[in-house]
Amino acid sequence: MKGERVAQLELLLRSHPEGLRRAEIARRLGVHRSTITRYVDDLSRHIGLIEENNLIKIKDLGESYTNLELSVYEGIAFNMSAEALAASTDMQNPHLASALRKIAINMRKYAPKIADNILNLADSIDIKMLTSDGQTNGRYSKIMEVLIDCWISGHIARITTDIPEEDEIEIAPYFIGFKEVDGGRKPMTVTGRLRHTSEISTIDISHIVQAKMLDETYTIPDNLRPFSRPDRGQNYDAIDMIPLTLEVKEKSALNSFTPLIHGKARFTTHSDGRIVCKMEAENSIELYLRLFQSGTNIEVIEPLSLRKNYTQMLKSILEIYQ
Repeated sequence: MKGERVAQLELLLRSHPEGLRRAEIARRLGVHRSTITRYVDDLSRHIGLIEENNLIKIKDLGESYTNLELSVYEGIAFNMSAEALAASTDMQNPHLASALRKIAINMRKYAPKIADNILNLADSIDIKMLTSDGQTNGRYSKIMEVLIDCWISGHIARITTDIPEEDEIEIAPYFIGFKEVDGGRKPMTVTGRLRHTSEISTIDISHIVQAKMLDETYTIPDNLRPFSRPDRGQNYDAIDMIPLTLEVKEKSALNSFTPLIHGKARFTTHSDGRIVCKMEAENSIELYLRLFQSGTNIEVIEPLSLRKNYTQMLKSILEIYQ
């Protein structure tokens, strides 16, 4: 952590050549002011630092961080993308702020206005991290780091979520990225194979409360098709997916839904013993066939339109046989 803070301090000073006060550095790094002296001492062993009028600055910025050049069009496109990222709650983390500063420093020489705007975006992320629930944001960033470490090194992750009916999960991360859900919301998710199974699951990282890297390793199959279903990250524009609520009298009846394209099943057990299952499912004849196969063990609660259509279908079948 100390080395990471020193690197962040260097980025801060490079993006603020006029210098920063110790209190301001502490605020931006989210640490106590008393620790800043140690970070300054460590950084001064690698680059020249001076302190004038209580402002700490780099003695000679030199030509470092100037090996990247974007066109004006690329710079503006990147700036707009950065604004979208900065507006995302899930992406408000110190790593994004650090990356934005590095690119902005490169652009300062030939596109100062765009660079200043990107630096302001990085500053806004720091402020949001400090003024919002710091504990939650800190936890989110740490969980992201663990998952990324597992993904890069090929180690299985053990995670705990805040989703009801979910126990501890061990997952081999195959992909980390955005997923569109809930009418346009795009949370960061991790997609991977659940340990000791062939099931591939996609989990919203904001629901993970704890993550740990295990010693066990894994490899991603060369012929992997992890996004063959919507719950595995695929965007099916041609398939009508609907929110499905079912009352389940026998959980094993849901095995009939295996051939159906559907999202992750979420279970809630009520005080009277009723089990309610919610999931996204394809709105097709296949769904009606699976409901019929489940018999009286599953009842459609919502959507009401599906319940009505299914009832009408059952009546039509009865009329044929009567």
